[in-house]
Amino acid sequence: MLRTVTVGYDGSAESRAAAEWAAREALLRGLPLRVVNVREPVPEHIAESGLLADATFRQRAERLPREAGAALRSRHPGLEVVAEQVAGGAMDVLPEVAKDADLLVLGSRGLSGLGGFLVGSVGMVVIARTSTPVVLVRAGGHRTDPDAQGGPGPVVVGVDTDKPNGAVLGFAFEEAARRGAALKAVHGWSVPPCYAYALPAHPVLAAVLGTEQSAALSEVMRPWREKFPDVEVTEESRAGSAAVRIVDAAHDASLVVVGRRIRRSPVGAHTGPVTHAVLHHAAAPVAVVAHD
Repeated sequence: MLRTVTVGYDGSAESRAAAEWAAREALLRGLPLRVVNVREPVPEHIAESGLLADATFRQRAERLPREAGAALRSRHPGLEVVAEQVAGGAMDVLPEVAKDADLLVLGSRGLSGLGGFLVGSVGMVVIARTSTPVVLVRAGGHRTDPDAQGGPGPVVVGVDTDKPNGAVLGFAFEEAARRGAALKAVHGWSVPPCYAYALPAHPVLAAVLGTEQSAALSEVMRPWREKFPDVEVTEESRAGSAAVRIVDAAHDASLVVVGRRIRRSPVGAHTGPVTHAVLHHAAAPVAVVAHD
């Protein structure tokens, strides 16, 4: 199977934003773009009502990926675009097509007035069911085109210094290198319970803990700096919620990278609390990288 960047497309504003982001990513990677529209069956009660003629519905549905592919080719000369429609349920089809992709891109929409974003049930299930990196792109509210910003914003990566993961860090560094962007490593740490009450009275202790955490982050990043010497790296290690630190750093980012541990259990897959929070609150596109 030909390597591709694959995007789920349903004609919505969020899927159009995802398709534009995926097209630029495909050009950066030198890969074709695969546009997949999932055609779910018309509910039986609607089909029987006659409100929507089956032939009319089918014709409209078939035009959707074809027109999207043509528009993307027009806006991105030189990009190879394959547009197709696959029958079935999105929660089943998208994880399946992701198996043949280097990257799967999906859209999510803003929640007006709530300061966050809605990652629907389809997006969360797809992220949980695939080992392929998945990028969630917002519809509006964040400028994802580097040409419109005068250059790419940094790639932000959340780092767990206790259990650093090479797949997550490698993905982040490669994305920064492709874009010619800086990389910002963000680490949030919690104060040990035994120190919590002592810190206000002993500011020196707080400084010592901060120095230790910063040193741990620098040690994790050292081999990656050596492997990617052309990538400018900044490090931020601060006390507090890791999710809050990452979301704050994402304000001017071109991409945020977080991890998801692959869990093989009868109760299903999970994204983890930090990744879940970042997906719902970071304004920048968010890449979720699965790892063992």
